[in-house]
Amino acid sequence: MRRRAAGLKIIFSLFAALALAASGAPRFAGAWESKSGNLQQQPAKKHSKDQEKAKPADTDDSGAEEAASKEPAKPKVRTITAFLTLNRDAYEQQIADTLDFLNKAKAVFVAAGFEVQTLRIATQPFPEYTRDLPPEDAFTFLRKLDHLAGADGFLISVGPAMQHVGDDPHLAGLLANALAPAENMNGSVVIGGEDGIHWDAIGAAAGVIAFLAEHSPRSQGNFSFAAVSMVPPGTPFFPAGFNSGNDHQFAIGLQSANVIAEALKGQKNPAAAENAVREKLGAFAVQLERIGKDAAQQTGWNYEGIDLSPAPLKHDSIGAAIEGYTGSWLGSSGTLSAAALITRAIQSIPVTRVGYSGLMLPVLEDSTIARRWSEGSISIDGLLAYSSVCGTGLDTIPLPGRVSPEQLIKILGDVASLSVKWKKPLSARILPIAGKDAGDRTDFDNPRLVNVMLRPLP
Repeated sequence: MRRRAAGLKIIFSLFAALALAASGAPRFAGAWESKSGNLQQQPAKKHSKDQEKAKPADTDDSGAEEAASKEPAKPKVRTITAFLTLNRDAYEQQIADTLDFLNKAKAVFVAAGFEVQTLRIATQPFPEYTRDLPPEDAFTFLRKLDHLAGADGFLISVGPAMQHVGDDPHLAGLLANALAPAENMNGSVVIGGEDGIHWDAIGAAAGVIAFLAEHSPRSQGNFSFAAVSMVPPGTPFFPAGFNSGNDHQFAIGLQSANVIAEALKGQKNPAAAENAVREKLGAFAVQLERIGKDAAQQTGWNYEGIDLSPAPLKHDSIGAAIEGYTGSWLGSSGTLSAAALITRAIQSIPVTRVGYSGLMLPVLEDSTIARRWSEGSISIDGLLAYSSVCGTGLDTIPLPGRVSPEQLIKILGDVASLSVKWKKPLSARILPIAGKDAGDRTDFDNPRLVNVMLRPLP
């Protein structure tokens, strides 16, 4: 225990240094060092049994798209997310009760003909229930939550380590240590809000990204971490989701890129295309909201709404949908207009919307977007431009492992600046790949991720 506590203190001291960010030029400490000056390194995490069984993601996802189903496009429920105010003294029973609700809600959606992919629990920001613990005990408790999620088959978000200007950057260090070995846990750092850009949090978030790149298998730990700005509580998608303090609430998020693709198929007129998206996705959204309210009535939980962002998954591709509409590759002229069109349609659907409810362009979760990234057709700046009219920011961006802390700070600063300027929810999931450089190919074994060729640093 003493040895582990000492190791944690070393890491926390690093993050305290990393988070020092002046308004002019925030800087990182150069290395993680012990008192003797020797570099320290956390042992590599062992793969779980599930990871060992999982087949590696396709090494060539640039091939032909899957054959289109003859059945009409239908969305899947990517997540039913329950929001929980965690009490450390009663958390096991709280989680058991919440899972009981989630399984009942899932049964209602499945009975109505919709596939439910994941069940999730989002807590209030974890510092609220660990602040009285020594760092090593807080770490142990977060590990317990991850293990419990794995045993019971759900995903958990422990919310932001830093939410306000002046929050302790050591908490970002704690989150980084907890996420590195985690398999079912997510977390975040808030880098912008109504009070402006949080430069100290940007420095800390950059530190978390750098740490997870070095200390998680295949640098995949950053898939479970996001730097978020203006993202409200009650967002069902992870890693951004967290609870604002109210219990017995839930929201849903969709995987519906296929519905957008079908709506846009054959459309040439922008107004007609926008109306087609609104009508086709809207019909499902109204139906799903009705089912959500039925689940609420049956369980006594409160239905909060739908995040209508049309999340893709590999060949269920929003990138392919946009290319089918524009008649050209993603990243060419017309891409921004298509992104704006889809987002306007989504935000005009008459249901209770939560979260981002905008267009998602996750590079590593969409086969077409991944291919265009590998080809160099899209870039960080291009994706930020699209985020000005849609969402959700920079999502699952692969970078060479030698990206510097200063470069990460600049990237996160751009996301926060855009979010604060336009008062819209944006986030950044950045995945530097340790030991790989531009021209190398990633070797993720997460079945949700597409392997890509790394591009030169911006």
